[in-house]
Amino acid sequence: MDDELIQRVLQGGGRGGDYLGFQSPHQPSTSSATSAAPPPSSSILQSLSLHVSFDHGYYLLVKAIQELREKKDGLVTVGIGGPSGSGKTSLAEKVASVLGCTIVSMENYRDGVDDGNDLESIDFASLVHNLEDLVKGVDILMPVFDFREKRRVGSKLVKASSCGVVIVDGTYALHSKLRSFLDIRVAVVGGVHFSLLSKVKHDIGDSCSLDYLIDSIFPLFRKHIEPDLHHAQIRINNSFVSSFREPYYKLKCKYESTDGHAAYFFNGNDVQKENFIEMYLRPPSSCEEARINDWIKVRQCGIRYYLSLGDQRIVDKNYIIRPKAEFEVGRTTLGGLLALGYNVVVSYKRASESLNNGHFLVALESIDTLDKTFMVLKGTSRKVIRAEASRMGIEGPWITKSYLEMILESKGVPRLNTPPLSSIILTENREKILIAPKPIHIGKSLDHKLEDLDQLWTRSPTKSEIRAVVPSWHFIPSDSSDFRGNIQLAPIPDSYDLDRGLLLSVQAIQALLENKGLPIIVGIGGPSGSGKTSLALKMANIVGCEVISLESYYKSEQVKDFKYDSFSSLDLSLLLKNIDDIRNCHRAKIPTFDFETCTRSGFKEVQVSEDCGVVIIEGVYALHPDIREALNLWIAVVGGVHSHLIARVQRDKHRVGCSMSQNEIMTTVFPIFQQYIEPHLVHAHLKIRNDFDPVLSPESSLFVLKSNKQVALHDIVKVLDPEKVCSSVQNFTDIYLKLPGIPSSGQLEDRECIRVRICEGRFAVLIREPIREGNFIVQPKVDFDISVSTVAGLLNLGYQAVAYIEASALIYQDGKILIEVDHLQDVPTPFLQIKGTDKEIVAAAASALSLDGSYTTKTYLQIVSESLPAFRRNSTGIHNQQAARLQEIVEFIQSQGGSSGSESSRSRETISMDGVIEDMQSRIKRLERWSTINTVLWTFLMSVFVGYSLYQRRHH
Repeated sequence: MDDELIQRVLQGGGRGGDYLGFQSPHQPSTSSATSAAPPPSSSILQSLSLHVSFDHGYYLLVKAIQELREKKDGLVTVGIGGPSGSGKTSLAEKVASVLGCTIVSMENYRDGVDDGNDLESIDFASLVHNLEDLVKGVDILMPVFDFREKRRVGSKLVKASSCGVVIVDGTYALHSKLRSFLDIRVAVVGGVHFSLLSKVKHDIGDSCSLDYLIDSIFPLFRKHIEPDLHHAQIRINNSFVSSFREPYYKLKCKYESTDGHAAYFFNGNDVQKENFIEMYLRPPSSCEEARINDWIKVRQCGIRYYLSLGDQRIVDKNYIIRPKAEFEVGRTTLGGLLALGYNVVVSYKRASESLNNGHFLVALESIDTLDKTFMVLKGTSRKVIRAEASRMGIEGPWITKSYLEMILESKGVPRLNTPPLSSIILTENREKILIAPKPIHIGKSLDHKLEDLDQLWTRSPTKSEIRAVVPSWHFIPSDSSDFRGNIQLAPIPDSYDLDRGLLLSVQAIQALLENKGLPIIVGIGGPSGSGKTSLALKMANIVGCEVISLESYYKSEQVKDFKYDSFSSLDLSLLLKNIDDIRNCHRAKIPTFDFETCTRSGFKEVQVSEDCGVVIIEGVYALHPDIREALNLWIAVVGGVHSHLIARVQRDKHRVGCSMSQNEIMTTVFPIFQQYIEPHLVHAHLKIRNDFDPVLSPESSLFVLKSNKQVALHDIVKVLDPEKVCSSVQNFTDIYLKLPGIPSSGQLEDRECIRVRICEGRFAVLIREPIREGNFIVQPKVDFDISVSTVAGLLNLGYQAVAYIEASALIYQDGKILIEVDHLQDVPTPFLQIKGTDKEIVAAAASALSLDGSYTTKTYLQIVSESLPAFRRNSTGIHNQQAARLQEIVEFIQSQGGSSGSESSRSRETISMDGVIEDMQSRIKRLERWSTINTVLWTFLMSVFVGYSLYQRRHH
């Protein structure tokens, strides 16, 4: 389906239309030369009729750029346009992080200090001239605009030879003056744009139409921005507003003098100085006691404005935790809010002196209204911030109140009848820069030839509707007299996305701690691959608590039989005893389970304390009635790979001409879910739907370099941190499932299949091909576990196992990168993979191992298939002798999955299951022996290496 969408994108005209049979609009024709933009219909007819999510749009854009580069010579140009705060710049930066693009920001082409949304403020002549030169292969000088000095301060050399792809990012990136230079046109709407509309519509009610609100808050949008968006080939609706998935942590204390603990930090360093004006807008018709979270915050920095909906933060112990996202809007947006009746009730100046070393930031912030200075330490790692505070000798007392809260405590909340602050905002030079404008009303003269101009994807706040007020948790009396006393949380009836659910989960924990006290025991339940573990770990990072997986309580005999889905696979008595110990603040011995040996390998102790008063229990059956009654908070998570796998099956079935409902697929692929898991989830206090697709999203990407060059063990160890290096051995089998009838290129490819990896008795699924760019493979960071019954369900739906690969992997890692040496069956030389989240670190490690020039982006399926002589392959390109072995694995999966097999499997030759199990057990024993040999060898070599290193240090 994605391939079909990409082809439609590439057929959308634009500058690259000539290579696909269309004449490029700026190339001379046989009759005359023209540089006019293509007619509107040529873009609309070939554009995607429906909008896509941000992650899906990112994936489509990357694939479209890659395919376009292969089909044409010269520069590939992309325009990303949309309203302020929609996420254009984020999309451009994420694409550039993978493809290495050159980003041309239209903000650098301002003519002055007017609002960047004003069409007249953009120097189109210079931008067009630069694009023309780049297309011709001529180097350019791109202007650099300084928003604090409000003028151009210089230029930046951009070499055409290094620009394989250029992205033009800006509100008017799809304007008619630029469209003829663009190969791919992308429109992004949503983000703070839609969320602000939803917020204002909630505050004002039905007294104003949506169009009136748009004209008030974004007065240039419908007239000058929206019409251009309908020329896009890729249309993205960005539902993202703010997320605590990757927050930053702050420690704040009062700063007394310049002679203390931080003076040395600033002296002699390059300190950045900034001045801000921070304003809080109270909604019209709000009650006197309205919460400050209902207010809108606007931060002015020079001539730029940043908006957030409420005081979005979490306070945990001494830490202030905020989402990293920040959204820029035009000054006309602030003026429009004032015109609609919002009042600036609090305004103060914040002067900041900061120093950032790349890992954390230290700032001195002076607040004029409070006449005080504060020291702030900020970073993305809670541990790093705590360590730096200790190193600098800062011990508090820590302040967790916001500046707004401190101002309201000292000044009081302005009364509703208090005259509002002036709607004219002044800069330090007392220059008038903002006056509330009157809404621009669009007349009937607007071009209605655009067929889908009235589509709601460009303007409807319902597409990413958020509630103006975050639901608050309430307590209800409990009928029971158990350890929770006489209160319990009242369930919230609605469901929420992962970002909002994460925030509500933390708030629920804080409410319980405040009203009940520690310990708090949380249960997170849901189907396999829904995101339970990810949510638990993110909550633990914020709250600083312990996470216990129900997988630790597996019974060895059940795991050996692949019975993960069965509730009977859990050691329930031990689990309940551990919960009881935690509940009574006793030391609990939590088991640890080794999946490689399918045995319990030991215990770890968990002790509830003031520092760790929360314990999270996550697992498929965490909300089972026998467990949840002992918990304080019940959280249900659905979606994730669970829903994406269903969508993949629906797509495959449609391609072969067979339609199936979601319910039919669900009952076959996830049979145990509906019968034994889903009934427990409806009782949850909080229900979360996880639509996050880690395969599509750049947020969870691993950059991988693969090579078959032989590298010595001691050379691998040299590129790792010797103090943090650790090693392991894994054996895995990859099975490729394909639906008969899916169109094929003649040779079996990964994108035609669903890959199931069996590793240490666990099943993980990959349903989408990763991105390949240059020498890099960009893949998700995690595997997505499914049960054996799910694999059996796929077979029952008609999928056939068409290939398998057996391999052994030696893994070395130090926390920054992972180096994996894979020995594939029937392939004489091993393959080395270097993986990490930082592209530059991965590339540096590969260069240190002299791998340059030996990389491959082929999958192991391709490598194994190509290594076989033609006469030893069958019609799918797989080893003929694999067929019998593959059939044995299929029959084994179906037996363990509790399935009777599909009609196609019933017609196959019956094989004795005793023989299959015996054969698999013998293979497992051989792999275990190989693993033991590798482990012993590795331990010996590492001992020698470490001993030699210590010897060298002592003698030098």
